[in-house]
Amino acid sequence: MPDINSKISVTPVILCGGSGTRLWPLSRSGFPKQFLILSGTTSLFQQSLERVNSIDADDIELNETLIVTGEEHRFLALDQLREMKKVDATLLLEPAAKNTAPALTLAALKAIQRGDDPVLAVMPADQTIQNAAAFNDALQRAVRVASNGSVVVLGVSPDKPETGYGYIRWQGEVSDHGEYEVIEFAEKPDTKTAEAYLENGHYLWNAGMFLVRASVWLKALRIFRPDIFEATNRAFLSEVLDLPFVRPDKALYQAIPSDSIDYAVMEQCAGSNIKVKVIPLESGWNDMVSWDAVWQVGHSDKIGNVVT
Repeated sequence: MPDINSKISVTPVILCGGSGTRLWPLSRSGFPKQFLILSGTTSLFQQSLERVNSIDADDIELNETLIVTGEEHRFLALDQLREMKKVDATLLLEPAAKNTAPALTLAALKAIQRGDDPVLAVMPADQTIQNAAAFNDALQRAVRVASNGSVVVLGVSPDKPETGYGYIRWQGEVSDHGEYEVIEFAEKPDTKTAEAYLENGHYLWNAGMFLVRASVWLKALRIFRPDIFEATNRAFLSEVLDLPFVRPDKALYQAIPSDSIDYAVMEQCAGSNIKVKVIPLESGWNDMVSWDAVWQVGHSDKIGNVVT
């Protein structure tokens, strides 16, 4: 049994933005898809909260969850959070949508504000996982790799030449915790390219789930996008506390450049001192981006209809 002092501090981070317009009319700006029950008996947001708070290992210590969501969705998130009796969380409220890089930076700044440098377990709020045990195992292994200073991505093993996802290219031999070295993040391909990726065998889908120490993320952002770091830090330093809500300064936040985690940092890491690893994930993952995706995870009747 490991000594309690050797436990890895982990802060779950749920990125809960977006409007899910392709699931209209059920998903709409005032009630986006992450708050809908599209699979099972709880919303996608609640499922994400439960998954990332279910890490169960002797060497891992879970902190309070940080939820980054829009100001306009604060009560939706809070109401659904309160139904999760065993999950404690703080909600970081974005006054404007600035994509995922500023959102994660808010969470990282909040995490280190508490005097710790936890591993951030960063999860989107709009995905489904069929095999919870396999997901939990991959997540535990990713925590251990990230604790040593690497950025660790969970890459989904592709089963078809999908053109709607970005891809992660890996190389080399598997390491101690089942991780491989990432050498490239590839954009969404055309069909011919996707078929080549699938045949190659060294490409995984980029599901937007990754683990990184707060200090490592902030270091990488300072290197590759110092403008985003400085602008987000200014807005965060002028935060207003109304617990469980935290509000960065509205005017300063609106001045932050908008960019995604992948564009701002991840794609820049190849060849740099920021090492990126990937752990293949085979857990029945689905990114709920369309009605076809909802159909795929549902239970169909004898003629193929899925009805709730």
